[in-house]
Order: sequence, then structure tokens, then C-alpha cells
Amino acid sequence: MKVLGELVCTQRVEGFGHMHLRILQNNKGKKLVALDPVGAREGNWVFTTTGTAARYACTNNPEAITDLTIGGIIDFWDPN
Repeated sequence: MKVLGELVCTQRVEGFGHMHLRILQNNKGKKLVALDPVGAREGNWVFTTTGTAARYACTNNPEAITDLTIGGIIDFWDPN
């Protein structure tokens, strides 16, 4: 997925902690929001994890409330 930008939320439930939220776009153009424990930036290509694995990818808090987490930043990706 590609990082489109940051989503800022000043009010959050406790289960989100203080991790950054990123707006992502998948290969079909759908926009999604993911927790970002790795520090991805706008324009980065990233791989994500979903479901229970998404919570475990939040190394600071494996109890985080999430169903989509960025697992890493891809160093090189040719989308074509």
C-alpha cells in the first residue's frame, strides 16, 4: 500500500495509545487508515498486516485496538 498522509485525532480511546495513524491507498484505490509503529512517511510504500496479527505488530502494545497495522517500509517498489 502507499502512504497518502497522516490522520490526526486529538481524542482517542485508550486502546489506540499514541501511535501515529496513516492514510493508505491499496492497489484498487481504496483508502484505509492504519496504525503506524514504524514511522512511515507520505509517499512510502509499505506492507501491512490485518486481524490479530495487526495487534501483534504493534510492538509497544500488542493489545492495541486495530485491524490494520503497517509492518514495514518497502525500500524499493515499482508499482508497474
